[in-house]
Formats: sequence, C-alpha cells, structure tokens
Amino acid sequence: MASALTLEILQRLIGYDTTSANSNLALLDYVRGYLNGYGVASTLVHDEAGQKANLYATLGPEDKPGVMLSGHTDTVPVTGQQWSHEPYRLTLEDGRCYGRGTADMKGFLALVLAAVPEMVEQPLHTPVHLAFSYDEEIGCVGVRRLIDTLAELPLKPALCIIGEPTQMKVVTAHKGKIAARVSVRGKECHSGLAPFGVNAINYAARLIQWLERLAIQKRNQGPFEEGYEIPYSTVHTGTVEGGTALNIVPNHCSFLFEIRNIAVEDPRRLLAEFQDHADTLAAEMRRTDPGCGIDIEITTEYPGLSTANDAGVVAFVQRLAGTEGTHTIGFGTEGGLFSRALGIPTLVCGPGSMEQGHKPDEFIEISQLEQGERFIARLLAQLRAPAGSPT
Repeated sequence: MASALTLEILQRLIGYDTTSANSNLALLDYVRGYLNGYGVASTLVHDEAGQKANLYATLGPEDKPGVMLSGHTDTVPVTGQQWSHEPYRLTLEDGRCYGRGTADMKGFLALVLAAVPEMVEQPLHTPVHLAFSYDEEIGCVGVRRLIDTLAELPLKPALCIIGEPTQMKVVTAHKGKIAARVSVRGKECHSGLAPFGVNAINYAARLIQWLERLAIQKRNQGPFEEGYEIPYSTVHTGTVEGGTALNIVPNHCSFLFEIRNIAVEDPRRLLAEFQDHADTLAAEMRRTDPGCGIDIEITTEYPGLSTANDAGVVAFVQRLAGTEGTHTIGFGTEGGLFSRALGIPTLVCGPGSMEQGHKPDEFIEISQLEQGERFIARLLAQLRAPAGSPT
C-alpha cells in the first residue's frame, strides 16, 4: 500500500480544480505551506496576470547542480464526461485511486512532496529541485516563464526527470508539436446566387484536404523514426466551425490542425508549404472579392524530446526505476523545452498510464504509486551519498 502521507497529499491535490481555465494559486499556497513546514523555501514565477504560477524549490546544497523533479499542476476539464466517481475527491477502490489528475499528473507530485520529510531529515549531498508548472495541458505554456528564470541561475540542474505517467518506464523521446488555427474569410450572398459569393467552407475544405494528403504522404513515405508505435510525423485536423445558414454562402470558416513531428522533420517547413498553398487559394478568392483571405495563427508549439539512449543519465534513471531498456511516448511533455532551452539532460518517468489520463473516472493504480515511492527512495539514497551523481 502506498504511504498514508502520499495518499493524504494526493487527496489534497485532487481537491483543487486546476483545470487550465482556472488559477492554480490555491494549490500552490498549499504546497508552499507544506514546504515551509519543513523549513523549505520556494519561489513562485507568475504569469502576466498574476493568476497562475510556477513553483521552484531546492532541497539540499544550493552550490551544486542536482536532480530536478518536474511536473505540471494543471489538468484537463471534466466537462461533458460521465464520471461514476467524484472527480475532485480522491476515491480508493479495488486497488485504484480515482480522481481528476491522479494519473496526469498529481500522483507524481504527491510522491515527490511525501518524500520531503526524508529529504530534510537525512540531508542530501546532491540537491533535489522541485519544478511545478502551470498550463502544460494547453501547450506547455507556463513552464516557459520558469525556464527564463532558470536560465539566469549560475548553476542549472544536471538532470531533469519529468514524472508524466509512463508506468515507471524510462522514456528518452517523444514527438514535437505545432498547432494552428486557420481562419478563412469569404464573401456571403444568397445561396441562389452562389457563384457571386466566395464559399469560405469550401476553401477550408480544400485546405483540410491538402493536410490529409500530407498525412497520407507521411504515413506512406516517411521519413520514419524507429521506436515509435507510429514512426512518422502525423497531421490531424481537430475542429471545424463555419457558416450561418444553408441558404447563405458562408463568409467565414475556421479550423484547428496539428503536426506532431519526429525529430528529423522540421514542422516549420511543413507549415511553410501549407502557407504557400493557402496563399495560392487566397489569391484565387480575391479575384472575386478583395476582402477575402486566409489567416494562419500558431496556437501551440513545443519541441520534441530526444535524449541519447547511451547517455549516462539514462543508466542512472534506469537503476532508480529498476528496469532496463528505453521507450518513447506518443504524447508531448515539457521535456523538449528543458532540454533545448537550458541544455538539461531530460527523461520522462512517472507512475500511472496515460491510458487513464484525460478520461472520465481517471485513476492511478496504487501499485504504481508504490513503484514511484521506491523510485524516489532509491534516488534519495544516491543523493545522500557523497559520490551520488546523476551523470
């Protein structure tokens, strides 16, 4: 059974509705108070509005690089989902912990916080850094402000472990992502006079068809990268909105699409090709009406993660996890930002499975929390030793 303290902290964390549309400050107030109770100071890095924040804290000596344990505090919404358990109250049932964020990823945060008393009671020779972010679920937005702050520090962590749910498997790579909103401006008129208008939905459909052809090309021709279940870049259109009524030629249509790219592929190049196609269509539209056009706005962008499998930090984390081999995941994390912006070797390894994340009745197996506790215990044993090092 997971420790009573882990479950108590997880219950508190689940009780805060930190959907990305909401503030996470109440949760961070609890975390700061908890850390203060053990004499641990923490720093908040707020968003522009002061309604959300990242938290950063160091336990152990501050004159040495250490291991950063990183996780996000926000969750996806429960709106429209049919839950049989209260989403914001921890429910223990049949060896599982139910609640929004149990797997993604408050379970990991609870493990880390539950280890704080031991970190304080048995002083560390090599420090542990805590990095808790906001707005990861909407494009790894909040952590960028924390990264700007960390970039100014004289010493940076030697290793970052992101506790996203991997069933405690050691993950060295995931794809990058770029997402965009496309807004098509047409010319409305009565549908009985359709040739005199410019149908924004039709032009949007032609753009979506171009993206679908690109997706098929990537599937059939690559490039390919071994290790992924889907070993090529994917292209996906997620939402479409447009039109007013059937008897009106629509003057507007918008849609969202994304590209999830493997490391060898530059998504900006693909986006530039799409822009060229959009410009060609826009010129065609303007021959009917000069007010027509197509706008493309990037809404989300983060790099992939690619840590060499033979890097020393990989073997170090494998020993902590008690496992061999490395893995890839199909979802994104903040890892690529830490790795590329700060040069910090980064791995993903945490309890639970993303198979349960984002779904109604989200849960984490108690056995996964137990594995996570053993992982943290091994880490602290390494960092208490004078020779302890993640490299």
